[in-house]
Amino acid sequence: MAKFVLAGKADCPYYAKAELLADALQLSLPNFKIRKICILPDEWKKWLEATCVLNGWKHDKSPLIWRELLEQGGKRMLIGGFSDFLEHCQEYYSITSDMPTETMLSVSAENLETRVNFIKEQQQHHNSHINALHIWISGALNPTCHILIPNLLSAEVFPHTAIILHMLEVEGDEEELKGLKMETEDLALPLLHHVTIHTDLELAFLEADVILLLDEWCDGKDAEDECHGERKLNKMKECYKEYGELIDTRAKKDVKVIVAGDSFVNLKCSLLVEKAHLTDSRRFVTMATQLENMARAILAKKLKVRASDVKDVIVWGNISGTFYADLQRAKVFNYNGPIKGPSFFSQSVLKILHDRKWLGTDFQDLVRCQRAAVASKLSHTAAMSTANGILTILKAWNGTCSPDDIFSVGVLCPGYYDLPDGIIFSVPVTFTHGKWSTLLDVTVGDGLKERLQLSASEILQERRADDITITNR
Repeated sequence: MAKFVLAGKADCPYYAKAELLADALQLSLPNFKIRKICILPDEWKKWLEATCVLNGWKHDKSPLIWRELLEQGGKRMLIGGFSDFLEHCQEYYSITSDMPTETMLSVSAENLETRVNFIKEQQQHHNSHINALHIWISGALNPTCHILIPNLLSAEVFPHTAIILHMLEVEGDEEELKGLKMETEDLALPLLHHVTIHTDLELAFLEADVILLLDEWCDGKDAEDECHGERKLNKMKECYKEYGELIDTRAKKDVKVIVAGDSFVNLKCSLLVEKAHLTDSRRFVTMATQLENMARAILAKKLKVRASDVKDVIVWGNISGTFYADLQRAKVFNYNGPIKGPSFFSQSVLKILHDRKWLGTDFQDLVRCQRAAVASKLSHTAAMSTANGILTILKAWNGTCSPDDIFSVGVLCPGYYDLPDGIIFSVPVTFTHGKWSTLLDVTVGDGLKERLQLSASEILQERRADDITITNR
């Protein structure tokens, strides 16, 4: 399949000419796909410079045309301007363009008018719902969504705010989405303003305040069919790159983006950050909260307390790959041991559990295997723990937690803890006034440092396979 991207100034006649040539190719060739990016004239220069810097290109005029090499995970190959595109089409497809100047000018004027009207409609849409929060969920048919929605649309997560919920399932079953919409509306939740459903990216992430990404393309069956699994992985990469670009141009600049799932979550977050180059990288996180909670539950059984009595477990590394559950800050409340105190009294887990062999091997193995064990018994993903993890991070991000609470979150690491610069890595953070900060008051000894480097190497290998370069911003 050949996929081309045409970007240009809305009033550029050569962009108009390239559009019509591409449209003709798409009509005559079933495997020829195009995506158009129409930019207002006063925004074109900034957009062009940022895109060229990101891709290492040199180009200074409208249009800008490139090909996405789908067989190489969506890697971009610069074509150039209109004349370069025309030459490419003549050489490979034997198709040319003979559009007269008058038609070029007419189409470019129509492009500009359409883009201006679209911006106006966006503004009117925004003004009509000025007090509503726009929440987008992609992968809306994921089982996690059914558990997430009733708890998401609550004052505990979003106090005193009307919510417009947008459910997206790319190429999904529209009838199933309609059923999910009806079920959501039947909840009669006070905060819910209305629900929209989407099976394509035409309006994806428009005006988004919160974006929750639940898409899954890879599962255990893919291991049995390597080629099928590779195709799914490439599809995921292409989709998340496009998500990043759309978030960059359509979502609000203070958007909160959370990546969740069972596979390649660090990589997915990296793809978003790479492509959303005008959006603050701190607006993108992936969460290890479900792993924290699993570790807490395992420790609670060992200590004979409730899972909620265990706090501040830290999960480092590649969340859906090689990670490490660190107990250096972990504490337990209500432990029935020689030393007792009131309900607010806590003790260090490491001072109570002296079996270092169990902590270093069996405990780590139990945490690693727990999610797969649950999914195996349920025959689907561990949806409740994923939903609970998303809600926990959203509440903290919205300012409903103590500044002393510790969370494990995958974020863009600016070289902390001797880690490579610019990778998405699960680290301990705290939330204060709606912003997260990396917790630096932790001990990273030689043993832990070795484990972190192992996870970092795995993440770098995933990134190199897709040629990702991220700069901190």
